[in-house]
Amino acid sequence: MAGMLEVRNLSKHYRRDDGTGVHAVDDVSLSVAEGEFVSVIGPSGCGKSTLFSVIGGLVGDYEGDVVVDGQVVRGTHRDIGMVFQEESTFPWRTTLENVAFPLEVAGMPKAEREEMARRFVRLVGLEGFEDRYPSELSGGMKQRTAIARTLAFSPKIMLMDEPFGALDEQTRMLLGDKILQIWRELKQTTLLITHNITEAVQLSDRVVVMSFRPGRIKEIIPIDLPRPRSSEIIATDQFGRYVGAIWQLLREEASRGMVEAENV
Repeated sequence: MAGMLEVRNLSKHYRRDDGTGVHAVDDVSLSVAEGEFVSVIGPSGCGKSTLFSVIGGLVGDYEGDVVVDGQVVRGTHRDIGMVFQEESTFPWRTTLENVAFPLEVAGMPKAEREEMARRFVRLVGLEGFEDRYPSELSGGMKQRTAIARTLAFSPKIMLMDEPFGALDEQTRMLLGDKILQIWRELKQTTLLITHNITEAVQLSDRVVVMSFRPGRIKEIIPIDLPRPRSSEIIATDQFGRYVGAIWQLLREEASRGMVEAENV
């Protein structure tokens, strides 16, 4: 059965400034079902962010296909929303104005877009901070603002590239709970790019483990943990077994990456 999001035989090569080539991703095929939460994890340099950028339409000139709801797409797509690790809120806009921005661009009347923006501010747990500017928010609150802004235009597919990578471990686990709450409510198809094994197991239905460059799918691990799920599950033995199994798959690939970095 076709997925809501499919990647078919994707390969991507880059050309460095010195003329040498980089084979970033090689023959990656992946299907994500409607409403499924899938994480992609791998060592630094395995092509995770390249995969994200190709699916999101930010990078072209690749081999293979990206298919959204049965249609081959090239470039950005209305049904795909993206959240990045880097700070992306507009510093001159309040939380509510940040979240309402895509609705404003779409031409939605002010009263209607503010009502919708307030809904998503509440959904990400920022009620009471509507009139605050990003400089008055913590890192985690800024990321929640960015997530709410992406959700505001109702994409069918959410792509997240290390959205909590710059945050401390406790904050990212708690924000993982919030992400799961949002996912349950909206039933969105979600693809998370991460290097954090705990985060991947906590959130996902399946974890895709990638090899070191060129990035290939090494194994896909179904996560058979009960839902609804929260960060409390991290303390269980079953959770720990998943983390250990994924680390064993990653260990060899991460070691290859370290060796290459040392030889550069």
